[in-house]
Amino acid sequence: MKTLRLAEDSAELIIEKLEQRGRFSIESVEDEVQKIIDNVRSLGDQAVLGYTKCFDGVDLEVDDLKVQEDEFKEAYGSLREEEVDAIRNAARNIRLHSARQKVELGFRETEKGVKVAQILRPIGRVGIYAPGGKAIYPSSVLMTAIPAKVAGVKEVILCTPPKKDGKIASSMLVAAREAGVDAVFKVGGAQAIAAMAYGTDSIPKVDKIVGPGNIYVTAAKILVSRDVAIDNPAGPSEIMILADEAANPRFIAVDMIAQCEHDPDALAVLVTTSDALARSVVEQIGQMKAVRRLRIVDKALEEGCWIFLASSVQEAVKLVNRLAPEHLEILVKDPSPVLDKVENAGAIFVGEYSPVAAGDYAVGSNHVLPVGGYARTYSGLSVRDFTKTIDVVSCTKDGLRRLEKTIRTLADLEGLEAHWKSVSVRLEDEVR
Repeated sequence: MKTLRLAEDSAELIIEKLEQRGRFSIESVEDEVQKIIDNVRSLGDQAVLGYTKCFDGVDLEVDDLKVQEDEFKEAYGSLREEEVDAIRNAARNIRLHSARQKVELGFRETEKGVKVAQILRPIGRVGIYAPGGKAIYPSSVLMTAIPAKVAGVKEVILCTPPKKDGKIASSMLVAAREAGVDAVFKVGGAQAIAAMAYGTDSIPKVDKIVGPGNIYVTAAKILVSRDVAIDNPAGPSEIMILADEAANPRFIAVDMIAQCEHDPDALAVLVTTSDALARSVVEQIGQMKAVRRLRIVDKALEEGCWIFLASSVQEAVKLVNRLAPEHLEILVKDPSPVLDKVENAGAIFVGEYSPVAAGDYAVGSNHVLPVGGYARTYSGLSVRDFTKTIDVVSCTKDGLRRLEKTIRTLADLEGLEAHWKSVSVRLEDEVR
């Protein structure tokens, strides 16, 4: 962990480096992943089963690929009541927030007699990828599947790698059922992405693939993106906290540690106007590191934890917009003017009782967010990712006549005579 003043030249060098984070290359695995994709595309289930045995150490039969109803029942029975209730409560809040995003634009006149609207139509079939093995994230299943179902996607399938016993973690299956997933398949890695992109006898071809994964999964998504839509680039988790002297250093310290326990490559940045707060945060972090994933936390704190001292809140906001963090916490006395000036962030958490963990699990906002500075151009996952917008135009003859001169002039400029003819033929009794 290092502390720097924004005015220092050394700080600018670090910031420039942080701006380029997440621009990883898939070249190191591209050939290997392309081979997996080609084999799955040509051999289907046979290749999927072979790679599952090779990479996951699980020997499955074709009939074992799809999770059966008795496995779902067993999953519910193996979780404690409070665990199922937590999944259901999170699902409820995600569903409520997602429902508000499904907005169509009704007809509105742009000229008298000319009305334009925009309607939403869902994507036909969506594939979700969820990591397995050591990383079990039922919350990510909820975050990806529920917006898709709220959008009206008819079929949502989930691919996730099996455990050594050939089963899927109970929490993942319960989350899938509560989210409305239509089918779950025991397959992970690049082979899962290829199977969803091109289809096999067991796994249906999808129209879009979403969900995080390792470099092999990410490479596979990029390579199949010519044939199927994918979501925004994935990468190590990030938090940035903008704070003034009124902020609680203990809250900041635990939030930075919480982000670091995700990944040794995680990024945790504090920008503050208070030297005293910065010192207190460093002390609190030193006292708080007794967590289960200490080795991961220590590496992330050493290599990806930075504290920047700003001369003003305005200077701090400028840094936020440059770095475009995945998660931004605003912990200042008067957050409203600061929030108004933030342009780049995946999700924003305002006030000391709005930790990132609340968004990760329970409030209903989505935790599938752009990382690596992609918040400059990408949004977090939402219902809109699973819908297409279609403009609808309705003109009366009078309305079309009002646009006659504009259409004719622009058609002439572009040398497209038939475009104008398609209008003039409808107005023949009006043309002299």
